[in-house]
Amino acid sequence: MDEFADIRPYHDNEVRDVLDRLLIDPELIAAVASLRMPRINRWFPGLLRPLVSRILRRQLTGVDSVAAFQSVVKVYMDQMIEGSTREFVVSGVEHLSPGKAYLFISNHRDIALDPAFVNYALYHNGLDTVRIAIGDNLLSKPFAADLMRINKSFIVQRSAKGPRQMLAAFRKLSNYIRHSLLEERASIWIAQREGRAKDGNDATEVALIKMIGMSQDKGSESFAEFVAAMNVVPVSISYEWDPLDAAKARELVHIERDGAYQKAEHEDLKSIGTGIVGNKGRVHVHFGPRMQGDYADAAALAAALDREIIGNYPLHSSNVLAYMRLHDDARWRTLDLPEISDKQVAEFDEHFAKMPPDYRRRALEIYAQPLVNQLRLKDVAQETANA
Repeated sequence: MDEFADIRPYHDNEVRDVLDRLLIDPELIAAVASLRMPRINRWFPGLLRPLVSRILRRQLTGVDSVAAFQSVVKVYMDQMIEGSTREFVVSGVEHLSPGKAYLFISNHRDIALDPAFVNYALYHNGLDTVRIAIGDNLLSKPFAADLMRINKSFIVQRSAKGPRQMLAAFRKLSNYIRHSLLEERASIWIAQREGRAKDGNDATEVALIKMIGMSQDKGSESFAEFVAAMNVVPVSISYEWDPLDAAKARELVHIERDGAYQKAEHEDLKSIGTGIVGNKGRVHVHFGPRMQGDYADAAALAAALDREIIGNYPLHSSNVLAYMRLHDDARWRTLDLPEISDKQVAEFDEHFAKMPPDYRRRALEIYAQPLVNQLRLKDVAQETANA
């Protein structure tokens, strides 16, 4: 029996059947047409979509494995990076060894791009790509679930009803993560929290670490030994520009003003598309060293991950300028960051001039938060040293 069949990624022997199903899915064809050629699709969908279908069939002919499918995806990834990023930087790969399975725990800013950029960084450094944790709330369309699972994603069942069902779902997920890492030697990517850090404040949820720890054999290993066996690696991902900054600011403003924000139908899927094609400027992925310490419990590991993810977060001029617009001090200079050029200031001002005025201050706070967090981390370290 395949105890993880309902949540695991598809196996190679399932790929062809899934692709054949996807290639006749009208919603997928429409989504690809809208994403690749939005203007033409808006005016001539009847002409464009058959063309998109034929192109996809040609590109996917003979694809019968996950690796072959990811080779096709890589072509689109290359195009996306060339078209929507100014620079892509990777650091810390010297901490990783080929053939070893890691549990990558990263901050979370974009639904699809965070793990995609991690995979891109690993692939181009000769390392295996990861299995990606994705919430079932993002799989409102059947084709989305198929696409994610054929691309090495596994499902986090957040929609389970009742405490007993939730506990069973989380225990299965924890067991699957451990099985992947220790039995199948396959790396895992999971975000440090449920949902994106829309306010820019990266923080590891203790509940997430507790979920991962449900597979610990408490009779034979301590929590610290469990963490060591899982090869936990913190990852910091930063974007110079967030294509969804105005949308995130709008949502936060609505929550603060009205107490709630009601998402539109399939809004998360639309956000994925916007994130993929939107301008991201410079993108930096940093892999920290493997977590090694005498962690007493999940809270201790979460705190240690926060220090690594926040401390290694690569700051951009957009973070510094946002801080400068909000705070009448020069504390950012204590972080030893490069000087800001006139060109960067002009680009920053132009970006925010295009944003609806009601959301600008909240967006500034989003961009400034990573710098605020690094200053706070530095203060804590100084207080500890002086104690």
